[in-house]
Formats: sequence, C-alpha cells, structure tokens
Amino acid sequence: MKIAITGGSGFIGKRLIAYWLEQGYELINISRSSATRIPGVTTVTWDDLKMKPDTLQGLHAIVNLAGESISQRWTAAAKSRIIQSRLDAAANVAKLVASMDVKPRVVVNASGMSYYGTSETDTFDETSPFRNTDFLASVVKQWEHAADQIQGTRVVKVRVGLVLDNLEGAFPKMALPYKLGVGGTVGSGRQWMSWIHIDDMVRLIDFCVDHDDIEGPVNATAPNPVTNQQFGRTLATVMRRPNIFPVPAFMMKLLFGELSVLLLEGQKVLPRVLQQHGFVWKFPQLQEALAQLMKK
Repeated sequence: MKIAITGGSGFIGKRLIAYWLEQGYELINISRSSATRIPGVTTVTWDDLKMKPDTLQGLHAIVNLAGESISQRWTAAAKSRIIQSRLDAAANVAKLVASMDVKPRVVVNASGMSYYGTSETDTFDETSPFRNTDFLASVVKQWEHAADQIQGTRVVKVRVGLVLDNLEGAFPKMALPYKLGVGGTVGSGRQWMSWIHIDDMVRLIDFCVDHDDIEGPVNATAPNPVTNQQFGRTLATVMRRPNIFPVPAFMMKLLFGELSVLLLEGQKVLPRVLQQHGFVWKFPQLQEALAQLMKK
C-alpha cells in the first residue's frame, strides 16, 4: 500500500509512520521543508509535487495531520498560525487531489472534538450539531469546511480527542505533579475528558483507511470518557501517589491564559461510528491505558 502523509514529523504522525512501516507500506511524507528526514520514508515538498506530479502515482490514501500546535499561549499571532496552518494544509491537499488523474481511494483529514463545544452535562456523537462556544470550536469548523473542498474521493474527518502517550502530548505534563506527589483535581473536576491511547489512535486511522464504508466525521476517542476528577483518581491509583492537591481554575487561567480552556472545560464525546463499524479498542478503559503507559 502506498500512502502519503502530511504532518509526518508530528506527535501522531511519527507513531503512524512507525506502525505502517512495520506493515511494509510505501510511505511518502509531504513536508514544507526538504530538510525533513524520516528513516524509511520518502520526503517531498509541495513544490516538488508541482514539478514531479508522478511522485504520487498509484497512491492509495492521503492522511493530513498538519497543523500548528495548540499547546501554546493563544496570542493573536498564535491564533492566526493555528487557524491558517490548518486551512493551508487542507487547501493544499484539495488542490493535489484535484490535479491527480487517478485519485487516492481516501483522504483522512485530522479534525478536533472541539467541534461540539464544551459542556458538563451533554453527550456528543458524530450526529451532534456544531456548537461555537470558544476559539477551538471555530477553528475546527473552518478546518472541516476546508476539508470539505477535497473532491472526487472518500473523505474522513477524524475528530481527535485527548491522545495519551508516555513521551509526547499532554499526558507527561499531566502525570508530572503526581510523580512529585502533588497531584490533584484541576478546576471543578466535573469537566469531561474524552481520551484515547496513542496505539488506538494510530490503529483507528488505519481502520478508516481500510474501510471503504466509513466517510465523514469520526470521533477518535475511547468509548469510556471520564471527568477530570475520575482521571486524577485513576492516575493516582495507577501511580500509587496522592490525589489531594487541587489546582483552582483561577491559577490555570493565570498560568495559561485562554489556553486553560483545554484543562478547565471539556466535552463527553462517544465514538459511535467506530463502534458501529466494529472497531475494537486495545485500551477501552482508562485504568488499563494508564497502566500500560506507566509500564513503558
């Protein structure tokens, strides 16, 4: 199988590439810089593709994971980069697919669960409407609209939840206070955390590529979301550390500004599409997911 990936040097992209290399796939990393090097993977730039369009001949799929990290203080300049990087990447993929005589069978485009807005009481699945409650919700709305411009092939929009990995992403920072013995509930503790283990994140992208009957939005979360309070208690149990030092909301807002919404607010998101198509999670429950991460 021949697959092109954008954002291949990112958190999820690196793990996805490693997974597919083990399967013996031919992979092409589309990068803004020719200096990007990933062992076992061919790297091309967008300019290269304009000069050598045959590079992607016989392509089975495109996976678009490119986008500026949201884990930074949301200044006006950062917000602009976060939005524009996603719109540009989706637009580039749309132009690429339009230029190909033989289209790939599928484009998997990253998205986010912020599409549903935040709530402590509601439950969301792929049929739930858009709710514009904050900056991230508006980003995802524009991002998905850009992905809708990809024509002539099946398009899957993967709405990514909180991805748990022991080396990258949010989890190492979340676990650090517990390692130091000062872990506790963040804010009210009632905010929902719709999480997924990195191994399942990679596997579900592969699942979406393989299943021709999956199209449109797909929630990339485990089937058992938890509140922040439940998350902290479970992490404390797994790590055998206390969970008695709460972090008030005002302190999070002081430290992180508008970015604190990621920790203080949330949404209860269920992966109905994956369940309906028979996807099997390796880590459906939080405790087993955290235990596996801590072993590594």
